[in-house]
Amino acid sequence: MFTGIVETTGLVKTVRGGAGGMALSVDLGKSADGVKVGQSIAVNGVCLTVSRLVSGRVAEFDVSAETSAVSAMDRIRAGSKVNIERSVSADGRFGGHFVLGHVDGIASVRSIEIKGDFAEMTFATAADLLDEMVPKGSVCVDGVSLTVASMDEAGFSVSLIPTTLKETTLGQVKVGDVVNIETDIITKTVKKQLARMLPAKETLSVQRLKELGF
Repeated sequence: MFTGIVETTGLVKTVRGGAGGMALSVDLGKSADGVKVGQSIAVNGVCLTVSRLVSGRVAEFDVSAETSAVSAMDRIRAGSKVNIERSVSADGRFGGHFVLGHVDGIASVRSIEIKGDFAEMTFATAADLLDEMVPKGSVCVDGVSLTVASMDEAGFSVSLIPTTLKETTLGQVKVGDVVNIETDIITKTVKKQLARMLPAKETLSVQRLKELGF
């Protein structure tokens, strides 16, 4: 499990593709300390397993065809910068939100508005992902834990503080770029349970929530 608090940005050294998936090697930078084969690391929000330690700070990861199909991993190239977070240790501080590294889909950057040292970024994404978001709730964008500032029928927006812009790849994205999205596991769980409790054709309302004990 992860928190969405990026430790560092890594540099992709090589990318190899094949019929069954792809493999990439990444310079993990300061996050390479103590990394071993078999450990889980979030690369742009995607939970990957270290399959081989190449040399020094460089680790290799295998990416399945399924992961490539639902994420933006197939857009990564040698020379790309990626957000890196090692899995949470039992005695570590929890600073973001519950992030599994299981990407739900992708979004494209719709607009970027710079406001001094801050930025407001809007994303266009699919309706099924928007159904799993709520304003002021959590969302993970390329491995970064963020708060949903606002939503409309086509997408959502987030506000980025100077530290996030400086320490993650979100400071370099451009309009049209594609990013990985993981919606909040708590929102997904509540939504699924409510869907089981409600008849198929019944709409959800405040009154119905009260009747169900919420």
